[in-house]
Amino acid sequence: MQAPGRAGWRVLAIDPGSTSTRWALYVDDNPVHEVTLRHLDAELEAYVRVWDQIPYRLERLRSSLAGRGVRVEDLHGVVARGGLLAPIPGGTYSVDAAMLDDLARAERGEHASNLGAPLAAHLAEPAGLPAWVVDPVSVDEMEPVARLSGLPGIERRSLCHALNMRAAARRLAQDLGVPYPSLRLVTVHLGSGVSLAAHRDGRMVDVCNPNDEGPFSPERTGSLPVTQMVDLCFSGRYTADELKRALVRRGGLVAYTGSRHLPDVLARAGADPEVRLALDAFVYQVAKEVGALATVLEGRVDWILLTGGGAHAAELVAALTERVRFLAPVRVDPGEHELEALVQGALRVLRNQEPARFYGIMCGG
Repeated sequence: MQAPGRAGWRVLAIDPGSTSTRWALYVDDNPVHEVTLRHLDAELEAYVRVWDQIPYRLERLRSSLAGRGVRVEDLHGVVARGGLLAPIPGGTYSVDAAMLDDLARAERGEHASNLGAPLAAHLAEPAGLPAWVVDPVSVDEMEPVARLSGLPGIERRSLCHALNMRAAARRLAQDLGVPYPSLRLVTVHLGSGVSLAAHRDGRMVDVCNPNDEGPFSPERTGSLPVTQMVDLCFSGRYTADELKRALVRRGGLVAYTGSRHLPDVLARAGADPEVRLALDAFVYQVAKEVGALATVLEGRVDWILLTGGGAHAAELVAALTERVRFLAPVRVDPGEHELEALVQGALRVLRNQEPARFYGIMCGG
């Protein structure tokens, strides 16, 4: 592909969520449009599977783009949020048949992010444009020693907010004027789930998977006492699906306080001792996991990086910083910036700063 003229690289980014589809048009590093399309529950209930929503969301996207005068033919590429793919190294991946087949089967789970690659492909391919995904949640760069769980047959899995944590790490490196691979970082994504990662040589060599382990969060339980968990599994109180929903949607702060919204929990903590205890325990557990990942880096940590929506909460950030600042300086980069992160991944390929990877080759497809 030839480099653009003075107008710059034009990239469309797509981020499908459970009840919304966000899109943004960038020219080089500059946003031109950023739009959120809301989807009513009643509209989505008509579809048995998430994958079945593709025609509906695609029509909404095309209509929204046309309404703002955005022609796909004028773009240089389309990039989208990656879904529940096979474990792969970080990077920008061309959407290929193997990726689309995996997402259509949804063997690793049904999730709105599975729609990103097909939506990008449907828009890009008729115009002869490339379509990509960037740093999906399944990014796996863990070292062999990190995979052993303690019980053969059960392996620790890499699943985390890779897109946001790696983008925040790159922004920090840019601000410092150093290459990202030169930094040794512990990143913390503070969201409805809390992900953490240890970064070394530009790779996330160990992570805290919020579905399986680590601190509890606004709606997830994190690690639980194993023997008590075994008893609960055989108590007859839950089916397997009900218990999984309790672990990832009804645990953590919402279980202790009745709210999964951090601003609400923070506002109530001053007057309610039980809410205060739950909030303090949340900070305590996140800090403890930061300390654990610092040992992965042999205690030589350049920065601790706090990001995600929860990093907007000054009281939370202050309490967490107080516990971990003895390990390394703390940098706060609040928010998720997912559309920007997607565009940056596409631009690195368009500018020949890194090659696009191919999912089918990585996964043997």
